Amino acid sequence: MDEKKEYRQAYLTGERALFQGKNLRIVDTIFADGESPLKESHDIELIGSMFKWKYPLWYSENITVKNCTWFEMGRSGVWYTKHITVEDSAIEAPKNFRRCEDVVLRNVTLPNAAETFWSCNGINLQNVTAKGDYFGMNSQNIRISNLTLYGNYSFDGAKNVEIRNSHLLSKDAFWNTENVTVYDSCIYGEYLGWNAKNLTLINCTIESLQGLCYIENLVMKNCKLINTTLAFEYSTVDADIVGKIDSVLNPSGGVIRADSIAELIIEKDKVDPDKTKIIYR
Repeated sequence: MDEKKEYRQAYLTGERALFQGKNLRIVDTIFADGESPLKESHDIELIGSMFKWKYPLWYSENITVKNCTWFEMGRSGVWYTKHITVEDSAIEAPKNFRRCEDVVLRNVTLPNAAETFWSCNGINLQNVTAKGDYFGMNSQNIRISNLTLYGNYSFDGAKNVEIRNSHLLSKDAFWNTENVTVYDSCIYGEYLGWNAKNLTLINCTIESLQGLCYIENLVMKNCKLINTTLAFEYSTVDADIVGKIDSVLNPSGGVIRADSIAELIIEKDKVDPDKTKIIYR
């Protein structure tokens, strides 16, 4: 590969400032007003630079980003891009990372992450903090560790997800998902996991009004359900719960193990009681 051309402390304006740029090293540079400055670029290294306007990285490939900043108007910043790694950066702009492949974020904050990570394939998040609704919708092949997420409707329709050591403050998390496993995490928010298939929670603490309902193959191992009421409605479940469950409503089948269940509601006209086994320790 040819030696990279370097831009240092540049101030770039106007539409498509570095359109179809290739083999570039961009240091301490400001992309000011002007849409799509790096559209259709490839093999780009960005260090200490700032995006202040819309659509900076569309249809790009092989991008590395360190210590960079997306300001709020740098919205819809990375779409249709393959093989991008962002480290030690702040992304204030919403609607980022759409229909991308192979995206890695390490030590990144996203204070306005509304509608971010939609329809991506191959996401790896490490030490990320994000705030915004509809995070991760319809994406697949996701690996996450140490995510703190504030925002409802997260991961709707996602597939093949593994999450570890994370905090999710998210109503309606994991709706319509398939093959999700969460380890050693805390999840707080109503209506957790509705319409999911193959949802596994291991060593998790959960607080959810009417959570974990309408699920096909829900597995819970060594989990706590705190202030979780009307759980498991129409779900097939294999649940091992530490402590008590406040209330259970009409599970479709399986096994529920707990120290106690404060209120067990089984309506024979809606479910077959013989299909669910309740075990008290």
